[in-house]
Amino acid sequence: MVVLKILALILTAIILVPSGAHLFELPGKISLDREAYFIVQGIYYGWALFAVPIFAAILANGALFFMLRRDNFKSACWALTSCILITISLAVFFTCIFPANEATVNWTIAPENWESLRLDWEYGHAANAIIVFFAFIASTLATVRRI
Repeated sequence: MVVLKILALILTAIILVPSGAHLFELPGKISLDREAYFIVQGIYYGWALFAVPIFAAILANGALFFMLRRDNFKSACWALTSCILITISLAVFFTCIFPANEATVNWTIAPENWESLRLDWEYGHAANAIIVFFAFIASTLATVRRI
């Protein structure tokens, strides 16, 4: 059980890192002109690999809920909350961020509506940072709460 708690917490912390990076980059990137913005977007090459810890965090928090549900229901609910919040962050990704990635071929082609796609992409990531932050808090409460 201790290993599962630590795993759920670590995986949730790992997915908080790129989310937080996107949030804190937003003020510096949002007003860049097209050329500069597309150059900067190139730094995200390979970030699709963060899908692995995202799905692992969902599974770990879901498993933690399952393991805690009889002995410590309040902690189990926090694990379930984290699982749900991370899943919601995926819904935001596939609603706001992924369509922008697709329309721009991962920010290598600038369609006419690139500015609205940028807003969807940036604010989708900002929303996800907040969602994942609360998921991390929920995972923390699930792992440290005794009653």
